[in-house]
Amino acid sequence: MTGPGYGRHTAGLVLLLGVVLIWVGSSFLVSNLFGEQEFNRPFFITYLNTSTFSLYLVGTCVSRLKSATHRRLARRKRSRSDDGDSAPQQEGIDTAATAGASRRVNANHGVNAEHRMHARSRSDERLLLADSATEHKLTTRETVRLGVGFSVLWFAANVAQNASLAYTTVASSSILCSTSGLFTLAIGALAGVETFTTARLGAVVASTLGVYCVMVSGAEATSAHMPRAWVGDGLALLSAALYGCYTTLLKRRVGDESRLDAPLFFGAVGLANIVLLWPGLIILDVTGLEPFILPRTGSVWAMVAVNALVGTFVSDYLWLQAMLMTSPLVVTLGLALTIPLSMAGDVLLKGVEVSLPYYVGALLVLAAFIG
Repeated sequence: MTGPGYGRHTAGLVLLLGVVLIWVGSSFLVSNLFGEQEFNRPFFITYLNTSTFSLYLVGTCVSRLKSATHRRLARRKRSRSDDGDSAPQQEGIDTAATAGASRRVNANHGVNAEHRMHARSRSDERLLLADSATEHKLTTRETVRLGVGFSVLWFAANVAQNASLAYTTVASSSILCSTSGLFTLAIGALAGVETFTTARLGAVVASTLGVYCVMVSGAEATSAHMPRAWVGDGLALLSAALYGCYTTLLKRRVGDESRLDAPLFFGAVGLANIVLLWPGLIILDVTGLEPFILPRTGSVWAMVAVNALVGTFVSDYLWLQAMLMTSPLVVTLGLALTIPLSMAGDVLLKGVEVSLPYYVGALLVLAAFIG
């Protein structure tokens, strides 16, 4: 396959690989926060991460103010130009001394009027073309409404995944979260976003089997040490289902990335998160499920800030572009690459030994992603 569509798809895959690398680094950072730093606050971290999206509104407001200023200046220039053109014509008509001169002036005026009509017609055509080129874009209200709905789903999926780690092993959580490919395929096929084919089903199955092989080979804990592991498994499965829902929602509602004002969209997500979800902090604190405690050291604050700005603020913008340039299923399968890469980080950085199933699983995941 060649052409603009192929280049766009390839660019989406490159962005997706960048997202994978960022999310792997972010996973190690969060793991350190929850473990060595003893700052196990999944709701607070997710709330702070999503709130950083509101920073996109600053750039959006500045850009729109500049555009409005340029439009006002352009209108003033056109107004002065029109006034300057009409004055000499009116003076020439009023000072005509003879009938012949008057006829000549009127003839010239008619020609000029015809020219102005053609120019105005061409200008109207350009405006119509510009309108037709932009009419498919989501309006500001549509973008904000989409952002509000996406904020709830995105936050719920991420909180569910983070909270699952308090009840079950990282291996079980990752395995169940990787089934998001199955949910994306099923929901996308029902919504008309994904085409259900044998090849795609095979890619999903291979990806899921690969993730299972990789995680089982590195699992260190079992449900025997965690009597409420079924709660964590259920939360991880819920996270996978929600991921399939919001990726399909975005692709169905937006389609092509040119239709979406991405900074405005993410700004709406962040603002909705701040306004709608802050009561969760109070409820969790009162119930004792997650006491509200701020980081106590500068190093923990720095880790939280880096995770929010890079691991969420930047990476999710790239994720959205990658998803719109490819498809929800491709992104879902591609993000399964975080599993073998995370295991590779454990091997290189922590000296963890892995067995043959790890390499088999990694190959299955890569085959599903490339296919």
